[in-house]
Amino acid sequence: MKVHEKIRFMRESREWSQEEMAAKLNMSVSGYSKIERGETKGYIPKLEQIAKEFDMELMELLSFGERHLYLISENSNNGCNVIGSSTELVFENQKQQLIISHQDEKP
Repeated sequence: MKVHEKIRFMRESREWSQEEMAAKLNMSVSGYSKIERGETKGYIPKLEQIAKEFDMELMELLSFGERHLYLISENSNNGCNVIGSSTELVFENQKQQLIISHQDEKP
């Protein structure tokens, strides 16, 4: 997956419009859409800013979709958890099982 495809995927997984993303980055919608179409090469400062909006490090954004498992869940803060190792996967699985097991409990 190319970087511009990753950026689009991350934006869409959060259900943000291109207009919302462009506003977050203080740029025009047409300028932002060129990034998503791969017509404009992302400069490091702009890519860092985009990664920050997705609440991730630049390297996470660049490696997104390469060798990680992505869990998209209603229970996470931003809708997408990045799991990069088997230890993280085990932890995430246990966490989700606890959430499910306690759903029916009343506070």
